[in-house]
Amino acid sequence: MPAPLNRFKARLASGEPQLGLWLALGSGYAAEVAASAGYDWLLIDGEHAPNDLGSIHEQLMALSGHPVSPILRLPQNDPALIKQALDMGAQSLLCPMVNSAEDARAIVRAMRYPPDGIRGVGHVLGRASRFNGVPDYLQTAQDELCLIVQAESTVAMDALEEICGVDGVDGVFIGPADLCADMGLLPDIAHPDVRASIQDGLRRIRATGKAAGIIDTDPVLIQQDMDAGANFVALGADLLVLAGGLRSLVDTWKPRTT
Repeated sequence: MPAPLNRFKARLASGEPQLGLWLALGSGYAAEVAASAGYDWLLIDGEHAPNDLGSIHEQLMALSGHPVSPILRLPQNDPALIKQALDMGAQSLLCPMVNSAEDARAIVRAMRYPPDGIRGVGHVLGRASRFNGVPDYLQTAQDELCLIVQAESTVAMDALEEICGVDGVDGVFIGPADLCADMGLLPDIAHPDVRASIQDGLRRIRATGKAAGIIDTDPVLIQQDMDAGANFVALGADLLVLAGGLRSLVDTWKPRTT
């Protein structure tokens, strides 16, 4: 029996657009609510959200059994963290701040067993192999792992073709906020120069045959992203949706009490 099919990776390879959402609340309960909403994928954020391995594990379990693909972003591209994430069942990783093909190759090696990489063999202790219930896990795991690297700087944008050319990289995700900051234009994420760089980058990524992703919350920008070739797009974050809904509710009713 092989490793479980990675539906997110299979759909990326087909070029089919996929819509997602950031999970920043750090809660398995909130993750399960999002899993029932109809998104194609959900990103468990371990970089900027208050997540640790325990809460990440909880959310991976909460999403299992739902027709949605989990993606995990770790706080840094540490081989030890990557090993733990893969063993506990994450099949798709979004890795931040990848500025070169060399950076990307180091992550690929951390995701692969020797002799192709440096991933330690401990699958029998984790969810990834269904606790040693997948006899062919070692032979088939690599085929179902998906690596998305983040281009978040002008250096990374200049190196897009080289990064996309790394064997084992399935796609590139452009980080608009950090790119904007690196261009010296923060907080104007919608600045024409930022938007031009993003749209050019999305087209260049797709031209290499790799998947292209981004997060935006403005419907106009989201449409521009998709028109430029983005085929996996995050529409926002659970925390922002919750905060916006709560503020809207009280703003509607509070004036009526005075």
